[in-house]
Amino acid sequence: MIVISAALIGALLGGVTARKRGGTLADIAQYAAVYAIGFAIVGMIATIMIHRAAM
Repeated sequence: MIVISAALIGALLGGVTARKRGGTLADIAQYAAVYAIGFAIVGMIATIMIHRAAM
């Protein structure tokens, strides 16, 4: 669940960032995808750390 939430937050943050910088639709989509992937990776690492700490 953390991974999905992080990916959605990252996509929103990326889209807003690209829009603030005056990007085109393709720029906004690319920023959203890259931020979503990055945030999902961080969320996956957090999930693994939480799972291993609970054992």
